[in-house]
Amino acid sequence: MAYDLITMGRIGVDLYPLQTGVPLPQVTSFGKFLGGSATNVAVAAARLGRRTAVITRTGDDPFGTYLHEALKDFGVDDRWVTPVPGLPTPVTFCEVFPPDDFPLYFYRLPKAPDLEIDAHELDLDAIRDARVFWVTGTGLSEEPSRTATIAALAHRAKSGTTVFDLDWRPMFWNDPDAARPFYEEALRHTTVAVGNLDEVKVATGVREPHAAARALLDAGVELAVVKQGPKGVLAVNREGASAEVPPLPVNVLNGLGAGDAFGGSLVHGLLAGWDLEKTMRHANAAGAIVASRLECSSAMPAPGEIEAAVTAGAVK
Repeated sequence: MAYDLITMGRIGVDLYPLQTGVPLPQVTSFGKFLGGSATNVAVAAARLGRRTAVITRTGDDPFGTYLHEALKDFGVDDRWVTPVPGLPTPVTFCEVFPPDDFPLYFYRLPKAPDLEIDAHELDLDAIRDARVFWVTGTGLSEEPSRTATIAALAHRAKSGTTVFDLDWRPMFWNDPDAARPFYEEALRHTTVAVGNLDEVKVATGVREPHAAARALLDAGVELAVVKQGPKGVLAVNREGASAEVPPLPVNVLNGLGAGDAFGGSLVHGLLAGWDLEKTMRHANAAGAIVASRLECSSAMPAPGEIEAAVTAGAVK
């Protein structure tokens, strides 16, 4: 049976302070969670009842073992999660200063194992057969992951729904101009592009939401989703349909992971055949729910929680 969703990209261990409003030098206790954007999207979709798997790599160490156990607990297939001898499993710390300051500190040196995904080791038939395939911009930042990502996209050849999460992380690149050619190549092979205002500017050179959406459509996608922060989300498809949905009111505890919850719910809505507005409202609600919680992966909402937030018009 084909997967509903296969994601490809980052994985790691999130070590988040259990104290809010406290800088890292003064934090005394942390919680350990499964992390990594592509992995969290797979977890979010699995929480909504979808059959998911992730393609990524870990260190051959206890943190790598923990990630396999966590994936299984979340119902995400880990068959394509393989160890890289000699490289440590990445760890990410954050600081939690609600409502809008969450500095991230990535420990991915000398190199993150998830950037060692090799094209020759991909199960291209499974990638082609998945109903949705999801890749990220970080996967384009270094070889061999860059070649593997493009090879997977080219083999899939826009069968089903192929999502490019623009996922711009400046610390993984020398400069935006170096990234743009690889983003343009990935966009040629994808049907859906998702990104915030900074990310769409990296991909297209344009930051104004409607112009950026048009630029993404011109680059080859069928659906452009532009996240506008406090202004909500804009979605425009090639047929001319559009939806601009405001965010849900929420008391933010930790904004990290909200975008991954949005992504998992977006996939769920696309698979369900919902119209653009319903899909965006539910994705916004999923993101808001996770923003109200400390952790990312284990905070991903169930369908009933999302429905309740949509009905209430707020996260309570």
